[in-house]
Amino acid sequence: MRKLIFLFFVGLAITVSSCRQDFVFEPSTGDLVFSKDTIYLDTVFANIGSSTYTLKVYNKSSKDIKIPTIQLGKGLTSKYRMTVDGMTGENNRIFHDVELLAKDSMYIFIETTAGIGDANPSDFLYTDQIEFDSGANLQKVELVTLIQDAYFLYPKRFSNGTTETLNIDGIDEPVYGFFLDENDPVNGNEYNWGNDKPYVVYGYAAVPGGKTLTVQPGARVHFHADSGLIVGNGASFKANGTLENNIIFEGDRLEPGFSDVAGQWQTIWLTAGSTNNEIKNVIIKNAIVGLNIDSNDGNFMTIKNTQIYNSSLIGLYAKTAKIQGENLVINYAGVASLACTLGGSYEFKHCTFNNNWSSSKQVAVLVDNFYKDANDDEVPYVLEQANFRNCIIFGSNQVELLINKSIVNPEVNWTTPIFSKCQIKFNNTNNQFTNNPDYTFINDATEIIKNGIVDFQDISKNKLFIGADSESKNFGVDVGVPFDILGNPRNGVFDLGAYNSIIFPAD
Repeated sequence: MRKLIFLFFVGLAITVSSCRQDFVFEPSTGDLVFSKDTIYLDTVFANIGSSTYTLKVYNKSSKDIKIPTIQLGKGLTSKYRMTVDGMTGENNRIFHDVELLAKDSMYIFIETTAGIGDANPSDFLYTDQIEFDSGANLQKVELVTLIQDAYFLYPKRFSNGTTETLNIDGIDEPVYGFFLDENDPVNGNEYNWGNDKPYVVYGYAAVPGGKTLTVQPGARVHFHADSGLIVGNGASFKANGTLENNIIFEGDRLEPGFSDVAGQWQTIWLTAGSTNNEIKNVIIKNAIVGLNIDSNDGNFMTIKNTQIYNSSLIGLYAKTAKIQGENLVINYAGVASLACTLGGSYEFKHCTFNNNWSSSKQVAVLVDNFYKDANDDEVPYVLEQANFRNCIIFGSNQVELLINKSIVNPEVNWTTPIFSKCQIKFNNTNNQFTNNPDYTFINDATEIIKNGIVDFQDISKNKLFIGADSESKNFGVDVGVPFDILGNPRNGVFDLGAYNSIIFPAD
């Protein structure tokens, strides 16, 4: 019996192998099918590499085919590059005799690095085609990229091969960065950032003592990964946009897929002793820490009509700072949207602090006045004041407000924060705050809307307008901020947060 079974399988194997034929590839007849007829590689900065884009090519016929050539229309001089099913061809631009089985497909991956001089001078588009075969069988897929010119700011490279770095207090190693130059041979005065074209920063751009960086309305500033801005002791930062021309700080990845990705760059750091700083009508997106503000110069700095979104750690990180904030909107942060730490003095009016980060520990607002040293001992600072008036403090967690008071000499180091006419997300479900005297205010219904309906338009898109169903409508009082963040007059009706309530348009 065993011999019969063995002979059966041997016979079957012989039969199968005798039926097999070697693949015979016929010339392509120009009947390829493509996942796209045009590939838009989105906007890139001049001479900065793009993301990689994908084209899928289908052979829907019942025959195995051979494509004589797949190449870029501009040949070896093209600023595009591609791989075809993992092959690199001639310099990633020309491929010969590419085989494709019947009813099968292959992937082509495309990217580009082009300068402003390569683009069409009238529309700044750089174009090419992927050509499949030639003559009567020629098929094309168009390639289109918008090249954007910019001012590029980066550390100098010296003749000995070293690169410019910065020494920063509290950081042991030199930081990849540079001081701005008011007489740069390419960019001109780097202490005045205009709006004629964007700025792209590599490393930390530093403003030394005695200098002022002025950012004009409508300016666009893009930071590369691990980059940021440092304003030093005795230096000033003035970013005053307008309602019509906000100033925007964000990362340098312009593709739509990166428009809301947190942590793409480091921070705007106003260090201890920086002076006369002003921030108005500014949008800060996708940093690790949006604004990092140390102990100023002893005077209040103002932040008005400003939005901070998608910070992987903290939106506004204040340490022993003095800040007056009006019409601020902060949303999405890995730790806290607003962190007022190591004491300081704070006055926030008509601000919206929300945090829908996907974490069980994030909060919208954190207030404390100490840190713990290496021995786990509390080192206290003086909290002079922390006043929140007509504000919304909300988010996806049960408790979005956290107050941490030092136990060291609290009668001197601590002034109880004031939350007046605020709506606060505070579901004390496990009773951990029930006997904490620092939270007794939360049950005062005349001053606080605890939880309730806030009715944001679209949190995921950072649209924190409040709608007709919001309990924040007309709950506030006049605190001296007559216009909302969009310039709409409050006219005696004081809704909480940075926006006047609106009727949302129908979907």
